[in-house]
Amino acid sequence: MLFPDPPLRHRVHTFARTEVDLSQRILTMAVINRTPDSFYDAGATFALDDALRAARDAESDGADWLDVGGVPFAPGDELDPRHEADRVVPLIRALREDPDSTTILSADTFQPHVAEAALAAGADVVNDTSGLFYDDLARVTAAADAHLVVTHSLAHVHGPRTVVPAPHYGDVVAEVREHLCRTVDKALALGVAEEKIIVDPGHDLNKTTVHSLELTRRLDEIAALGFPVLAAVSNKDFVGESLDLPKSRRLAGSLAAAAACVAGGARILRMHNVAPSVQTARMLECIAGWRAPALAVHNTGQRNVDPDRSPVGDDPDWTDPSQPVRRERS
Repeated sequence: MLFPDPPLRHRVHTFARTEVDLSQRILTMAVINRTPDSFYDAGATFALDDALRAARDAESDGADWLDVGGVPFAPGDELDPRHEADRVVPLIRALREDPDSTTILSADTFQPHVAEAALAAGADVVNDTSGLFYDDLARVTAAADAHLVVTHSLAHVHGPRTVVPAPHYGDVVAEVREHLCRTVDKALALGVAEEKIIVDPGHDLNKTTVHSLELTRRLDEIAALGFPVLAAVSNKDFVGESLDLPKSRRLAGSLAAAAACVAGGARILRMHNVAPSVQTARMLECIAGWRAPALAVHNTGQRNVDPDRSPVGDDPDWTDPSQPVRRERS
């Protein structure tokens, strides 16, 4: 089976304004970073107006989810949580004020103060890359009855934004899986509901390219935990090093990695290039039989045309089977 059903403990997940059956959907999470030194866009959405415009564009391109961050994962000095909240909260509040939007909103943070403020502003999810370095992060998430993304990295040992040179694993997938189990148990003990937990194996986070490729290849072992899997593979260095390409040329590799993760059980894709990522997710849903084609008239004897548009395709030999064939006299 191309897309085996992961053994989800909870198929249907309820967010503030939408309900999703993750056994038959692939959600595209768009990345909106209000940082001057973000991994991919190098600060292009640091200003609030630019970030809001990017978020609206992502929604127009079909994003199901917007992930708002104020601090990169990359090593660096710790930002005062109040300053981080000043970056994240106004954008989440502005997005939530749209009464017609059903987009899922998350705060990408490991700081309890930032998470609490973001949840109060309307966030549905806390996306934590630290492996619950701060216990209070789970407590404030539980108090808001929100979702929590539990991610594997080595930040739970060394601290967030700390350099971890040459990370070593005996069996990277087994160790990531075991860490996720421990962190999920910790989140449950701190009050987060089981049906509110999502797991992320943390591609590239304190891992080499070989580690990330192994995680992608064996992602079904992570999906077997029974929680929805989030795959954050977009433009990552393991894609770039696999293909020897800079960030600006990693789209095709990112989409291939995303598709491989879906085949392994991932149901949430964290992506920078929204429109092609959404199209990839929807095509995969159609192939899996979860989504009906937008148009299904090819070779059906019907005119291959949308009534409000011109005929599909530009084949000069195409004829409308509903019309009589005109023959020239010999």
